[in-house]
Amino acid sequence: MERKNVWTNYGKKELAELEKLNKNYRHFLDHGKTERECVKAAVKQAKKEGFKDLKEVIRSGEKLQAGDRVYDVFMEKAIALFVIGSKDMEKGMNILGAHIDSPRLDLKQNPLYEDTELAYLDTHYYGGIKKYQWVTIPLALHGVVAKKDGSVVEINIGEEEDDPVFCISDLLIHLSGEQMEKNGAKVVEGEALNLLIGNMPLKDEEKDAVKKNVLNMLKEKYDIEEEDFLSAELEVVPAGKARECGLDRSMILAYGQDDRVCAYTSLEAILDTRKVKRTACCILVDKEEIGSVGATGMQSRFFENTVAELLNCMGEYSDLTLRRTLANSKMLSSDVSAAYDPEYASVFEKKNAAYFAKGIVFNKYTGSRGKSGSNDANAEYMAELRKILEKHNVAFQTAELGKVDIGGGGTIAYILALYGMQVIDCGVAVMSMHAPWEIVSKADVYEAKKCYMAFLAE
Repeated sequence: MERKNVWTNYGKKELAELEKLNKNYRHFLDHGKTERECVKAAVKQAKKEGFKDLKEVIRSGEKLQAGDRVYDVFMEKAIALFVIGSKDMEKGMNILGAHIDSPRLDLKQNPLYEDTELAYLDTHYYGGIKKYQWVTIPLALHGVVAKKDGSVVEINIGEEEDDPVFCISDLLIHLSGEQMEKNGAKVVEGEALNLLIGNMPLKDEEKDAVKKNVLNMLKEKYDIEEEDFLSAELEVVPAGKARECGLDRSMILAYGQDDRVCAYTSLEAILDTRKVKRTACCILVDKEEIGSVGATGMQSRFFENTVAELLNCMGEYSDLTLRRTLANSKMLSSDVSAAYDPEYASVFEKKNAAYFAKGIVFNKYTGSRGKSGSNDANAEYMAELRKILEKHNVAFQTAELGKVDIGGGGTIAYILALYGMQVIDCGVAVMSMHAPWEIVSKADVYEAKKCYMAFLAE
């Protein structure tokens, strides 16, 4: 069942569409390096396409009907978008679900300190990372600082051409004898991921003069004080723009493509969806990289509550209708898969691996070892999807996450499956997943949008 390289299938029209989509995708990545930034970008695009804020609909008492397009934002870190279909909601929805958080370094609540006239910000890594990959690369600072007066200050330092960047130092090779004997997990310790941010002292200050100079600059530019770090969400991410990769420009190299490549193509799919029979839905959520926990993660009730509000605005709400709506829904858990890397061939099983430029990837199950913690999709559902994809000429492949017993991973799929709906993982193949810079094929980005569009339409 070998799949062909899809680049050979495209004519001039398809190539033009592909390049346009990927150019817009790179722009999305450049302006969406945190969950909040992704939600902000999604809202901007949704409003442009005529989506209404569900909270405004509720306040106005407006009744929703088939053809209406609405979105709901939750705590600025998650968003759900709906295109209401002509069929009764209790017949179920077609749902695309992706996550918009990515591995990174978060500032601790008390992060700023000085050591030997160098100022640092102390961090705590978020998600699964190889810590040694984060040293000696240009880093940027993104996020918000919430002040006691109720105002929220947005921070974005390191992305503009004239911005400074930050970094984490590493030990010079000449003194690294002991360090080089450690295993990869210990070469750089988590507590050593401290962000170097300054060396210039404040004039006429004796103690912690460099730290005080940093605080003075933060006060002048952002009107924030050291205590305000207590109520801040500041994320350290790789600085720089998404770039075309390869002499043929066939790939994209960028931070955060797990899972923003699926989030963006899912978002584009629902924005381009107009009239449907079954209500179409796209959810972009937070906290997947740490287990989908917390109020903005998929394990919270925000999505269920939003669907209840939607039903109420349509005059159809009851507990039973809500339960039927969710149970009768079908979902693509839009999350990435591991691309086969010939440099590390020993961890892959070639017949069941995902490859660049061979289309969207379906993972019937994820988990680890004996499928522990996985959502195992039903055969009948996979057969139904195969029929849809063939009808819409979508290139697809199937895969597992490496060889059995080598490792594993999970997605939000199992959480939505708790409602009794049909769910399968379906996303783009990514090389160097969870590294500061990840790689995808432009062709797979294009096929992902085609897949998601077909799924919402059927």
